Amino acid sequence: MIHPTALIDPGAKIGKNVSVGAYSIIGPNVEIGDGTTIGPHVVIDSHTRIGKDNQIWQFASLGAAPQDKKFHGEDSRLEIGDRNVIREFVSFNRGTADGGGLTRIGNDNWLMAYVHIAHDCTVGNNTIFSNASSLAGHVSVDDWVILGGFTLVHQFCQIGAHAFTAMGAIINRDVPPYVTVAGSFAEPKGINSEGLRRRGYSSDRIMSIKRAYRTLYNSSLPLSEARVELARAAEDAPDVRLMLDFIERSQRSLVR
Repeated sequence: MIHPTALIDPGAKIGKNVSVGAYSIIGPNVEIGDGTTIGPHVVIDSHTRIGKDNQIWQFASLGAAPQDKKFHGEDSRLEIGDRNVIREFVSFNRGTADGGGLTRIGNDNWLMAYVHIAHDCTVGNNTIFSNASSLAGHVSVDDWVILGGFTLVHQFCQIGAHAFTAMGAIINRDVPPYVTVAGSFAEPKGINSEGLRRRGYSSDRIMSIKRAYRTLYNSSLPLSEARVELARAAEDAPDVRLMLDFIERSQRSLVR
């Protein structure tokens, strides 16, 4: 299942039932889990660990050195979980010493053509990155996030679970869980109601999240007072608690 033109370093560990397409290159200190499919002309650089049952399409570049002038060859890694779909021309970079040395991608993500994930990023599970969406360094994206095509995310931003970005959104601040944003620079436009319904959220839960959104964005309260109101609501609503916890750890301020 390995094409004769593929080049695989002797130090790479290849699992069971892995296929490697023509002219692909797999470097040293690479580990590829069982059942993963690697298309033609894929380059997987050093210090990269890939889990089981991933689909990696042609011309992807995984585990290359970070695009960071401060990087001088220090040990750093890329880790990719299980069952991800990684389409054409996707690029993931390894981490840097300043960022903990690790770029991590979770499980069951759908990463469309030309997606770029830079050094020291963390991506959760069940996300969708549409064509040409890009993360700069040190970005954190939580579970179930959907990035519209050509979304650009500034360094060190965080995007909370179940958030949704419109096509062409430019994000330079943190996006709380459940929130939909659009524009350049991105502004809040409501909550991701349709996504939540598709994931089985009840009407009551969605309404609770909508009330939290209104407190944060439509009440004209300063953030300090909105946080107090959200803390009261979070006592009986775990979904609001998720939003409040995100706000508490935000470092770049929120889209407002």
